Amino acid sequence: MRTRSGRSAEKPWIQKKRIKKQSMKHGPLHPVMFTGTGSDVGKSVVAAAFCRIFRQDGYTPAPFKAQNMALNSFATPEGLEIGRAQAVQAEAAGVACHTDMNPLLLKPQTDCTSQVVLNGRPAGTRSASEYFRKEGRETLRSEVCAAFDRLAARYNPIVMEGAGSMTELNLSDVDIVNLPMAAHAGADVILVADIDRGGVFASVYGSIALLPPEHRRMVKGVLINKFRGDISLFRPGIKIIEQLCGVPVLGVIPYYKDIHIEEEDSMDLRRKSLTAGHDGLVNVAVVLLRHLSNFTDFDALERDPRVHLFYTSAAADMAQADIIILPGSKCTVDDLCELRRNGMARAVVQACRDGATVLGICGGYQMMGREILDPGNVESSIERIPGLGLLPVTTTMTPEKTTRQVSFSLSYAATPLSCPGTPSDCGPQLHGYEIHMGATVPEKDAAASPLCILSDGTADGCMAGSRCMGTYIHGILDNRQFVDFLLSPFDGMTEDPKRQFDYTAFKNEQYDKLADHVRRNVDMDRIYRIMKGEQ
Repeated sequence: MRTRSGRSAEKPWIQKKRIKKQSMKHGPLHPVMFTGTGSDVGKSVVAAAFCRIFRQDGYTPAPFKAQNMALNSFATPEGLEIGRAQAVQAEAAGVACHTDMNPLLLKPQTDCTSQVVLNGRPAGTRSASEYFRKEGRETLRSEVCAAFDRLAARYNPIVMEGAGSMTELNLSDVDIVNLPMAAHAGADVILVADIDRGGVFASVYGSIALLPPEHRRMVKGVLINKFRGDISLFRPGIKIIEQLCGVPVLGVIPYYKDIHIEEEDSMDLRRKSLTAGHDGLVNVAVVLLRHLSNFTDFDALERDPRVHLFYTSAAADMAQADIIILPGSKCTVDDLCELRRNGMARAVVQACRDGATVLGICGGYQMMGREILDPGNVESSIERIPGLGLLPVTTTMTPEKTTRQVSFSLSYAATPLSCPGTPSDCGPQLHGYEIHMGATVPEKDAAASPLCILSDGTADGCMAGSRCMGTYIHGILDNRQFVDFLLSPFDGMTEDPKRQFDYTAFKNEQYDKLADHVRRNVDMDRIYRIMKGEQ
């Protein structure tokens, strides 16, 4: 329910709790770490919720995760790379993201290797056995601890996130992200358990019981996440957990479907739409690559009321798509080879010839060109491979990674009706970020037709007509002007072509909804007492 001012109408007791917290003296709080009984239990979203709650209550929180493994990443204002989850948590906290919030990022390349990003910069590729060996581990430990110390000097409290399970016994000697990190920070640890997957009693008890005594003492409470059903039936279970584990259950957070927070990794793609075709909407197909990265690029478009967006790896679905998007990839050449093997490459080209719009972002842009060159074997052992031939550009892989935030406008070619003359006059400044290896240039016989003009006057991307284009800019679909341009050929297909979607306002509304949802279902008074050292 909403008031006339547009704000959510809260229950009186919620308002009283918020006023009480806002009126309290904002002294220092201990850092708090949300660890998990396993992966995908909801640690990242819970941390984002508490970042928002502390901000609402007058504190200056900031997120921290010593080590993150994800293909979704983000460029900081300084042009460095961190995990997307920490960028989302920083946004919830209302602060600019920084590499100190995620000093160590692992970007999987194969099942056994990852690119290591340290303090925002690539530091080589390691196999799992190389990365987790004891030699050199203290160097990484000192780096992440130094990052935390810098962050803790600027913000209060630090909202920390663990990784995977907090009780990985085979990796305990080299753990730099869970309990050893909490010990360095002096953090109060709260264990998050996912009841939706089952086995919550065993997972909570086992996670705590297997800890050594010095770490067990740091666990101050448990949060039960993703609860479905009648909470009264679980109240005896709460008492059982508290008796078994010797720590309080601080809340039971119900499962929700109406709150949308950007998700962390490819496991969350299982919850995305895979159904092709929807009458009355513009059908947008995102090609489901094996090494798809930064799928948060499509969150804003997925929420647009004019659009039905779905993910697919089936070539037959291309015939039902009005717009096809080739997304970013951590292994562009390998994914391009797979598109040829499964028939998707031919289907995309045919759909483009039949009138569908095709947009490539980052690695997808590279695939759309005439060829990809990798003479230094930066990405693969294949030194030359033909692209889809949809754009007159050639890409050469380079060992240097470009990571930066950018401001840009659409080029005259993209918006000829709204531009008075030169590319620099083409509308308001839009925003996005780049994270890529490789340089893409027009072929010698091709006239340059960029999609975007960056604020420094340089060109980005390429267009081959109004329905075939590519760009290096992640987040381009977060900009309403570009989405309106992309959807403009289909205005007659939707019931209300003028309906607009403000993604920034939407995200802030979701953070507030998430904070209210968590606040209603956890004992915030007790959490504050714990973080003040009162119990």
